[in-house]
Amino acid sequence: MLSLIDEDIRNFTPAAPARPKRPAPPLPADTGSSPSAAGSSPSAGSAPGSAAGSTVQQRIVTQHRISASISNRQDFGARLQQFNKQLASKGFGKGPRVLKILVTRESILQEAYQIIMKEPAKQLAKMKLEIVFKGEEGLDYGGPSREFFFLLSREVFNPYYGLFEYSAMDSYTLQISPMSAMVDGALDWFRFCGRVIALALIHQRLLDAFFTRPFYKFLLGSVMDLSDIESVDEEYHRSLSWMAENDIDDAYLELVFTVEEEVFGQTTQKELKPGGADIPVTDANKMEYIDLLVRWRLDRGVSEQRSMLLKGFLEVMESQLMSAFDAHELELAIAGTVEVDVDDWKKNTLYRSGYHEDHPVIKMFWTAIRKMNNESRLRLLQFVTGTSSIPFEGFGALRGSSGPRKFTIECWGAPTSLPRSHTCFNRLDLPSYDNYKNLVEKLTLAIEETSSFGLE
Repeated sequence: MLSLIDEDIRNFTPAAPARPKRPAPPLPADTGSSPSAAGSSPSAGSAPGSAAGSTVQQRIVTQHRISASISNRQDFGARLQQFNKQLASKGFGKGPRVLKILVTRESILQEAYQIIMKEPAKQLAKMKLEIVFKGEEGLDYGGPSREFFFLLSREVFNPYYGLFEYSAMDSYTLQISPMSAMVDGALDWFRFCGRVIALALIHQRLLDAFFTRPFYKFLLGSVMDLSDIESVDEEYHRSLSWMAENDIDDAYLELVFTVEEEVFGQTTQKELKPGGADIPVTDANKMEYIDLLVRWRLDRGVSEQRSMLLKGFLEVMESQLMSAFDAHELELAIAGTVEVDVDDWKKNTLYRSGYHEDHPVIKMFWTAIRKMNNESRLRLLQFVTGTSSIPFEGFGALRGSSGPRKFTIECWGAPTSLPRSHTCFNRLDLPSYDNYKNLVEKLTLAIEETSSFGLE
């Protein structure tokens, strides 16, 4: 549903540079259907293996916006640590009951939904999680649970299923789709999404999804304002900002307190306030008009869905604990950071079984890392740790089976072997390769071909 009112406003604003066309949301190769096709359901058919609600490469861009908005990195790190301590003191995620989540990679979304939604919310909040991927070796010492949240978030927030859509700004930040009303069982699925976000925070697991700023403010119960429109639709924000900053009485916009909504091809008029169709917008009342328009733009067609998502979130998470964060910080707590600091990575790496910082193989390894692009580095991190997200505090805060566990490289195997990973322990088993080319080839092949866990 799109508003038609800002066309008149744009006539009086300076022409903006054309933005590049947004790429279409990724779709599975074997389907020609629209993500918002009528009757579609997250539980219908098999989950697309390669489509993701946000790709590693696309997520890099948004990190600059987030980092620039955090005025004091150390203060946020302390608040995040205090938040986790408060959760622990209240027994969140500490048991004694254990929820075993047994899933297959191919059907992770449907199977996780059935398990998580059948549990009473208050019990779910306190339970420990044990994640098991069917048919794969390895115990859950942290690695499988990290990958579980990573893979699950890629599926449930994927615009392919119609619950979410990319914002008008880009093709990686997500917002609730007005078309989600057509998805079978949509409200239950949004409640599930809320529970998943809460569980990720409780168990200190990162999600592979970035949302628009209003989404995080909604979770926090913060008041929306005109600035929030910018992260959703830059052109719309520019139109309303022009109105706020200029005298419109001589602009002859001929606006009233209504909006036009296009729903399934039909245009209808909606009053922003009672009797709005008979109230002209003037310079004296334009700020009320803008406030109502902002509320409508952010709420259009998704109020019920947002309420159910919030219900799922707050029935697992205590709302008062969320006061520790603002919207930008909550985004970092949920999704982490994606810009890899190689120096920080190297500084927080441990070596075992004969390897050390000055070992020839280790020197070749870090040379290879520095020559990689950021996406390749993130793929390596996903291979070793189970997720491509990095804690806000950096590599020193990587978590393992029993708390913080640094990235570790161990000398293992013959020079003809591929490297292997132990995601539970953030450990890379790296053979002692005799030359740089062989190391790069074997490391690349291992990352591209391997998806299961090594056994400690």
